[in-house]
Amino acid sequence: MSAKITFLLLGVLTSACGKAAEATPVCSASDSRIVVHLKEHVLLLCERDKVIGTFGVRLGSGGIGKSHEGDHKTPVGEYALGEPRLSKSFGTFIPISYPNAEQRKAGFTGGDVGVHGPHRWIKWLGRLVNTFDSSDGCVGVATDAEIERIADWVRSASAKRIELR
Repeated sequence: MSAKITFLLLGVLTSACGKAAEATPVCSASDSRIVVHLKEHVLLLCERDKVIGTFGVRLGSGGIGKSHEGDHKTPVGEYALGEPRLSKSFGTFIPISYPNAEQRKAGFTGGDVGVHGPHRWIKWLGRLVNTFDSSDGCVGVATDAEIERIADWVRSASAKRIELR
């Protein structure tokens, strides 16, 4: 690989991996919930105003603001969380109840959106998995250990809501 391409790739990886460090997102919830700061690519485990865990995330390859199935965008809003479950594709998958009732009334479509670990065929990349927004509209974390920690917290903290903002 030429030096020019190597430096270009290094620059892209460095800037993309640094997304989570640009701001200091906070929790502002009255209960236990997951809060995802979409622009900062950060997922927080929140117990009221206290941050219990912080994770970098990748989002939909189409950006944010999901309105219909197949747009590859990550939704914005507040949703119920389903029970974490095993996934052949992602190790663990935590369903998000997109679209919510208000969005359905507005004509939003889609489903099968959630928080999940790395796809099985690229999990060997570790944290590099989150270099680019590559999901079909979900919120993805980089490692199996991260999604397991999130899933365990959702189960134990009785966190039943997620806020994507």
